[in-house]
Amino acid sequence: MKTVHLLISGKVQGVFFRESARKLAEKINIKGWIKNTPDEKVEAIISGEEDDVNNFTNWCYTGPQGAEVTDVIVSQQAKTSFEKFTVIRNY
Repeated sequence: MKTVHLLISGKVQGVFFRESARKLAEKINIKGWIKNTPDEKVEAIISGEEDDVNNFTNWCYTGPQGAEVTDVIVSQQAKTSFEKFTVIRNY
């Protein structure tokens, strides 16, 4: 298992980034959470098999249609277990 923290910058709010990420996470068995930040970024902590985490992370560099990702900061985290993938709806 691998756990990473993601901070995604650019035009990533108002383009269904979180919902698209949730659908992908469920498809490839990623657990964790994702939320918008007050400074118009998207933040996530995800956990799963290394290949799945890498696939999810790679997707974040482009995101859904309409997104314009300018940066993704990836930080390794201590291995964390989550029950599911959750979209956090407020800051």
